This record gives sequence, structure tokens and C-alpha cells, in this order.
Amino acid sequence: MINVTKTFLPPIEEYIKLLREIWAREHITNHGKCILELEKKLKEYLGVKHLFAVNNGTTALQIAIKALNISGEVITTPFSYVATTSSIVWENCIPVFADISKNDLCLDPKLAEKKITKNTSAILATHVYGIPCDVQAFEELSVKYGIKVIYDAAHAFGVRVKNNSVLNWGDISTLSFHATKVFHTVEGGALITNNDEVAHRIEYMRNFGHNGPEQFWGCGINGKVSEFHAAMGLVNLKYIDNLIASRKEICDTYNHLLEGSNLSLPTGHLKKDHNYSYYPVVFRTSEQAIKVLDLMKQEDMFPRRYFYPSLNLLPYVENKNDMPIAEDIATRVLCLPLYVGLKAESIERICEIVKSVVN
Repeated sequence: MINVTKTFLPPIEEYIKLLREIWAREHITNHGKCILELEKKLKEYLGVKHLFAVNNGTTALQIAIKALNISGEVITTPFSYVATTSSIVWENCIPVFADISKNDLCLDPKLAEKKITKNTSAILATHVYGIPCDVQAFEELSVKYGIKVIYDAAHAFGVRVKNNSVLNWGDISTLSFHATKVFHTVEGGALITNNDEVAHRIEYMRNFGHNGPEQFWGCGINGKVSEFHAAMGLVNLKYIDNLIASRKEICDTYNHLLEGSNLSLPTGHLKKDHNYSYYPVVFRTSEQAIKVLDLMKQEDMFPRRYFYPSLNLLPYVENKNDMPIAEDIATRVLCLPLYVGLKAESIERICEIVKSVVN
């Protein structure tokens, strides 16, 4: 069976070595040695000022909204994983959708600007498939209208813009360290900011609001990470450059085998600083996408309609304005299998199936 992704697991001996150390310390959570070391190494690797690990990427988004005191309307993308929208709703804010760019499939800053009103407090944009948003344009909107910018960077671990981490843009960026991601801690996530005051709020908000054992800075939740998850991250971080290089090789193979096909790839997919987190292809019609999906399932291959449906169509959002680009792309896009260890003959067969439908 070939799934759209497969979790990378490091040599078990390396993980067990850290587990033995955790057992000896008898300190398995509450900011132990492993999590402190992981945060330090991640800041160094990513080139960011403040990084706070939390228990998943959705928690990271929710804390980001709270830490920036966001209320009212949040302009966001309809083309992302459901957590992007659900976090806004969960925090009692109102998602206001603006459509996406046809080129990079990220939130279009020109269309986002048209949605800004006196009730707008923030923009929450996603670096779709690890392709950076137009961060400069959103920076200009933030300054012009005095609103906050959060980036859902769940897919963008290690991605750089203008020789600088994409995570350094905006007021807060959030990461996911879920098992399906390029870098993972089994479950986990992180918040990144350059603002010292915001960093202080994030730090206490992820730990019940604590300021010492019996004092509190303010309201918080339990967003902490266990030592066992941090240990997995420490081991995986040693392999991240090789993992990204391997994924690039697979993407290069796809590019070669699918060259000349009637498919389109999001602009920026071949950026030198891309992390090759996904291999999305956009078909000419939704019928083609569904046919490829069905043919591959018959051979125990499972690409994914990622993302589907367009989030403005979710039953629990009030703003269901038409998003013609996102709604159209959502019906025509598939992410093809991509993971370290995917065999060349499997990639060839996948491409044969795709080309049999589109050519």
C-alpha cells in the first residue's frame, strides 16, 4: 500500500538511548531537558529569535490568536487544512474569506485587502504546500491598516525567503510537527515570533498562565510537550537535511516523468529553498482528478484531495461567500504520494496512471 505520505522513523537505537536518559532523570514533562534542548536547536536551525514548542499545530494557532489579543473578524484563506479556519472559530472570532492566487494557491493579498473593514483585527494566511505567501504584500497591509498577521506555516519547516526564514515574517508564525510533516515529533507544533512582549505571553499561555508554582501572569492552557515527543524531534532533526534532499529527488523524478503532461504545478514549487513537503498537481477538470484517484486506489495507491472542500463551504462558518478560485482548485487538485523511501518503480507507475488520464 502506498499512501500520500509515510512517517519517517529514525534508527530506533538512537531514540531508545534518549528514552533511557529520560527514565534515569524521571522528568518526563514540564519543560525537561529534551524539550529545552530541542527548542534551542530548532531556533538555531531555523534562524529565529523566539520559538515555543507546543503539543500540536492547532494549539499553536489558538495560542497565536490569544497572544495577539485578536477579536472580531480575521481575514483568511479558504484553501488550507481545516484547522486554519476552525482555530479562528474556536477562539470566537469570525473568519472572513478572501480568495487565493491562481499561481501559488496562497491567500491573495489584493483580494484580502478588499475584505478589510473597521472590524478586521488580523489576517491569517497559510504557506500552502510550503510555498511562501506574498509576505512583503501582507507586511504592507499590516502597516497600512494596523492589523496583525499570523502565518499558518504548518508546511513550511525550513523554507526561506530572501535568504531568511519565512517564519520571521508576520507577528507570529506557527508550525506543525505532526507525524506526516517533513520534521515531526510524532505530535507537536511551535510558535515563532520576533516580538519580546508577544513571546512572553506565548510562554505563559502554553503553561496554564503560570508565573512560578503559585502565581499566574494570566489565563493559559496546557500546551506543553512531553520529553518523549521532544526526544523524537531531537533524533529526527539530525536527519532533516538528508530527508529534504531525498524528497527533492522524488519531486525531480515526478517533474521529469510528468513533463509535457496537461497538468499544472503551483508557482514556486521548485524554489531552491522549498522543503518539498508535498507534490500537488492540478488537473484540467475535476473528472480527471477523480478518475486518477479511483485508478490509483485500485492498485492500493492513495493520493489525497488536499485540500478539499474549500473551507468557505464548512457547515459551521457563517461567511459562505463564493470563492471561485479556491472552490475550483479544490476539486481539481491531488497530492501525489511523496515520502522518503518511495521506490522509483512506484513513482513510474503513478505517473503512468496520471498520464493515461490527462494525455
